[in-house]
Amino acid sequence: MSTDATSTESGPDPDARQYWDAAADHFDDEPDHGLRDPGVRSAWEARLRSWLPAGPSDVLDLGCGTGSLALLAAADGHRVTAVDRSERMVALARAKLSGTRARVLVGDAARPPVAAGGFDVVLVRHVLWALPDPEEVLRRWADLLRPGGRLVLVEGRWGTPPAGIAADTLVRLAAPLGGSVQVEQLGHDTPLWGRAVRDERYVAVVRPAHRAARRHTEIVDVHLLLLRGREVLLSRRDGTGYADGLLHAPSGHLEDGEDVRSGMLREAREEIGLDLAPGDLEAAMVMQHRAPDGRARIGWFFVAHHAAGSPEPVNREPDKCSELGWYPLDALPDDMVAYCRAAVDGFLAGHRFLLHLHESGDSIAHAPDGPARAVPLAAAAVPVSGV
Repeated sequence: MSTDATSTESGPDPDARQYWDAAADHFDDEPDHGLRDPGVRSAWEARLRSWLPAGPSDVLDLGCGTGSLALLAAADGHRVTAVDRSERMVALARAKLSGTRARVLVGDAARPPVAAGGFDVVLVRHVLWALPDPEEVLRRWADLLRPGGRLVLVEGRWGTPPAGIAADTLVRLAAPLGGSVQVEQLGHDTPLWGRAVRDERYVAVVRPAHRAARRHTEIVDVHLLLLRGREVLLSRRDGTGYADGLLHAPSGHLEDGEDVRSGMLREAREEIGLDLAPGDLEAAMVMQHRAPDGRARIGWFFVAHHAAGSPEPVNREPDKCSELGWYPLDALPDDMVAYCRAAVDGFLAGHRFLLHLHESGDSIAHAPDGPARAVPLAAAAVPVSGV
């Protein structure tokens, strides 16, 4: 349960987490946060009972703050899992929920660390408005529900300039889920807030249409390790909106109908102006990679050798790449995209299949002292030496 002014779930910004860690000890001073006043607590108990199933159910409280709503749900016999990004908030929630069977986890409300299809209710208070791409977040939350489950979203619009999300906007965002949306206005219910409020306050109970399980899909991209003796060609990303300023191998997504080798030949022409032949490419590494935001992809890494007298690579996409350069394999730069660096290191060590799965909060850039995310999926072949 986050504050009205902003949210503990405002993204992977460490400053935001630090802010809420610092604010946690006084968070419950707000009447509708701590529910210390018996009248306020009673008002929320009554409302929550009307929104949750009558019998014991599995409730996921996202952006739980210090756990006040989670405690009400647990006291009514529900099996509660609560999630918040702030470690200090989580510590206070665990203390508040001690003696119940509730679980309290540190995690991102947009991508909570729980399995899909395991909950009857996803309960979220004043969090959705602060998350990027709220329509996509609603879709993910709906995927956490069992058939017949519901989202209980307490939101509003407040302040000057106004913050939050209006009820009609939320209804529109929830429309792609199908099913039904019931909005109940709460601003007039003074006991809920411990004071009179003039802002828009409401709950939206969303019951998504049941959807058959969808097959998992991932982007496939191709990467060129162009070698010149003991050097590799790297490009510095620029103007792409992802990992700009970092070094990466020339790469790109497959287009519809392409096989991975054809896609690599096309990308080599488009990005660095080289007309390679199919026989010039050797598959060197296949990696499943998950970005810090949870999106996954399959990367195919191909090796090609740049012989003396061959045409030099040129930057054919200056709007996406600020420079090309040759870098020694024995002393790779640290300012590389993390999964590209892991692929090159794995290739040199003789690995051909890797998992590289970031956790939320990881840096996109290679971090020499950071956690090792590369996991080989097969025994290494003979390490590459002479290339």
